[in-house]
Amino acid sequence: MQAKKRYLLVSFGACLLLLFYLGGARVRLSPANLSSSLSTDHLHHDLVPIRRHWPVWKNLLNGYFSSEDGRNDEEEATHIGLNRGLSPRQKRAIKANVYKNRKCRMETCFDSSLCQGNGLKVYIYPLQRGEKISEGYQKILTTIEDSRYYTSDPRQACLFVLSIDTLDRDQLSFQYVHNVKAKIQSLPLWNDGRNHLIFNLYSGTWPDYTEDLGFDIGQAMLAKASIGMDNFRSNFDVSIPLFSKEHAQKGGERGWLLYNNVPPTRKYLLVFKGKRYLTGIGSETRNALYHVHNGEDIILLTTCKHGKDWEKHKDVRCDKDNEEYEKFEYQELLHNSSFCLVPRGRRLGSFRFLEALQAACIPVLLSNGWELPFSEIIDWNKAAIIGDERLLLQIPSITRSIRHEKIMALRQQTQFLWDAYFSSAKKIVLTTLEIIHDRIYSHIARNQFIWNKPPGGLYMLPQYSTNLAALPFYYLSLGINPSEEFTAVIQAVSPLLTQSQPIVKLILAVSRSKYCKQIVVLWNCDRPLPAKNKWPSTPVPITVIEGESKSMSNRFFPYSVIQTDAVLSLDEDTVLSNNEVDFAFIVWHSFPDRIVGYPARSHYWDSSKGRWGYTSKWTNEYSMVLTGAAFYHRYYHYLYSYYLPASLHNMIDQMSNCEDILMNFLVSAITKLPPIKVTQKKQYKETMMQQGSKTSRWADPDHFAQRQTCMNTFAGWFGFMPLIHSQMRLDPILFKDQVSILRKKYREIERL
Repeated sequence: MQAKKRYLLVSFGACLLLLFYLGGARVRLSPANLSSSLSTDHLHHDLVPIRRHWPVWKNLLNGYFSSEDGRNDEEEATHIGLNRGLSPRQKRAIKANVYKNRKCRMETCFDSSLCQGNGLKVYIYPLQRGEKISEGYQKILTTIEDSRYYTSDPRQACLFVLSIDTLDRDQLSFQYVHNVKAKIQSLPLWNDGRNHLIFNLYSGTWPDYTEDLGFDIGQAMLAKASIGMDNFRSNFDVSIPLFSKEHAQKGGERGWLLYNNVPPTRKYLLVFKGKRYLTGIGSETRNALYHVHNGEDIILLTTCKHGKDWEKHKDVRCDKDNEEYEKFEYQELLHNSSFCLVPRGRRLGSFRFLEALQAACIPVLLSNGWELPFSEIIDWNKAAIIGDERLLLQIPSITRSIRHEKIMALRQQTQFLWDAYFSSAKKIVLTTLEIIHDRIYSHIARNQFIWNKPPGGLYMLPQYSTNLAALPFYYLSLGINPSEEFTAVIQAVSPLLTQSQPIVKLILAVSRSKYCKQIVVLWNCDRPLPAKNKWPSTPVPITVIEGESKSMSNRFFPYSVIQTDAVLSLDEDTVLSNNEVDFAFIVWHSFPDRIVGYPARSHYWDSSKGRWGYTSKWTNEYSMVLTGAAFYHRYYHYLYSYYLPASLHNMIDQMSNCEDILMNFLVSAITKLPPIKVTQKKQYKETMMQQGSKTSRWADPDHFAQRQTCMNTFAGWFGFMPLIHSQMRLDPILFKDQVSILRKKYREIERL
């Protein structure tokens, strides 16, 4: 009996203990008591250990707030915006308030059927009366309006851009636009944001700097700076860089790295100069920089001298930091350091990122959770060091361990990326549109190899071909050569009356070249086409194409009949021998991405008139090779016709002039290299001037003045002068040497 009583008492006690344990744990971890338990756990954690399903990891770098700051752990976490101690469910609830349509993808929130008829066309809503936009947003809209994607007809569009300025959504900014929600909802084509693109540089405000824009974006795509990985909707949003209102509209400044800039190392190893936040989000890393600064090859300077009340909140290091801060000039540090530290500021991104790229200073990124700009297409591991904010103290040893050849490769890639995608607002916006284009037409999307190799994705139109071997820029990388044959394209503007005309002699000379596959005659004459028996008999086929419109740009149209890689562009009155043609083709075969030819011209800056000038003087320097007798790759026909805007084509057609200058602008802008002139032919100029017929452009007194105007118009559209001067001329081996003519391969050239 006593044993039974003892057994019952033990069982009853065990049940009470189990009930108390389970019930007490539920009380402590219930949502109602979660916040109180987290804020007071440091008072009783020695008495009762609290079970956490999600451990709170401590940073490897401790915080640098002293007890004098008057903050407890909870206040610090809240102010910094880390949301420490919150459950995963609570964190997800906070993030859900930022973007409600977080599951949006191109397949679910974008109607690609609207792009099937006219391709990717972008419509901008008209600016409402009284509505003002910032300088930065105006640059974005201007770029779209000047692009080949723009349409003024919303019925043709498949992508819509707001005229409402959404760049700055910081409520404390004077550029903050109020009542955006109501304005957007009133748009007739809004449709919950479907097929809309919203640009944003700044979101949130002090102290948390969340990524909330202050209005419901619906199903619209975001092209946003400083966007976090948690809020970035992959294959839908586009991460763009943070750029200032002073950022160039087009063109932009060139990168700082000069060609063959060796040795790869610079005066300083690692530099930083910027604000130090005493408290709040973004302060931890910057407050720790003084631990790494050595004053020799690692210069990390901060100042707390910013804001209205900085003196009230300064700490014991402020005065010393401010004094050291003034000893160095920011640009001098950028241009003389191998690596530039790019820590996060109040937001994930900063202007320093683009500044480092331009200066060829390899960015060392310390911004955990930042979705890097254009990360969908750019391999940032080839141009930057992506670090961890918690491992700041390891950065010096990491940078010192990188080999010199790797440093040079990283720096060269910074220059390519800067020039290709970031040097102007135009390139940033066009890159954004091209990314969206590749998503819509994924079957012809450009791969990462194209985006990360010169000349970059903006100059590679996927409608032409998705085969890299069809483009002149990748022969060396692929280890292949262009085909050893060419198509001659002759521009005919005079009637064919006799067999002694220059065009007949030209056809016969070109057809005798062993590399000529066919001859195409573009009939741009007002007279009817001559009969077939009027054309000379040649060993290669002759195709005559009569253009519907007698325009100068027709000579650069990508006709399907042209199947060879090389194109020999000729004016009807050009005088060339088959030796000259063969030699020029051999030279082009070694430089397939450039224009190779005979007649050369140059440009210069006229400081008295403040404009670019055009000269035909025969000097040792040139920057253009006229397409009246020149080889180039046929891909440039496609770019000329579909990359360049209609405004430039119309200008050329109205003048019947300058198409050769525009082609030189285009090729030099892509290659960053000058054309190549082959063996001097003094007869060319004399022949052109002697043929003063009414149809000859050389006989027009306005011809030269028009070309001056074209130079400046083209430079204005590109945003910079792409032409590059050169003094190189390639001659055949033994050219003009005092040896037997029998030892020379191209004998006829010397007789001219």
